[in-house]
Amino acid sequence: MRIISGLLKGKSINFLKNSKTRPLKDSVKENIFNILKHSKLVNVKLEEANILDLYSGIGSFGIESISRGADKVVFVEQDEKAANTLNENLIKLAISHKGKIFNNKIEKILKNINSEKFNIIFLDPPFADKEFIKVINLIKEKNIYEKKHIIIIHRERKSKDKLDNFLKIIFYKNYGRSKIIFGYFN
Repeated sequence: MRIISGLLKGKSINFLKNSKTRPLKDSVKENIFNILKHSKLVNVKLEEANILDLYSGIGSFGIESISRGADKVVFVEQDEKAANTLNENLIKLAISHKGKIFNNKIEKILKNINSEKFNIIFLDPPFADKEFIKVINLIKEKNIYEKKHIIIIHRERKSKDKLDNFLKIIFYKNYGRSKIIFGYFN
């Protein structure tokens, strides 16, 4: 697995081969970053952004964000092996100073974030997980997002999540088996 663009372009990152983690495909990741950079509907700049990467796995989204100029990424991953691999990736790429890893349940971490605010919040829960909607509610409740922010959610294309009650959806994009949802809080 390689970094697509930016300062770390072409560098490899370690990944896990197991059924618990599902790395974001490069084509999907590239499309997300193209939308962040070029869409007039997205009012957030990746450069110098403060990013919250939830269900981060090995960190491919957050690491790609750092490579493309993000200021800081907070990674939250419950699986210990994935969090350890993520830490190895940050060290290997010499970007540990740009990332902070929390290896715990997302709800527990979010409840303890008080003063930090994020421009980009990326959620990539397991496709079978329906509890991630509680996480979205907690993010809104804790008000840990900047006035100009974007919420990006990676789901299975066939999922029928009811997100309109929680987010103002800008648009959906389908890529093979994946669906990417872009939205924000009112």
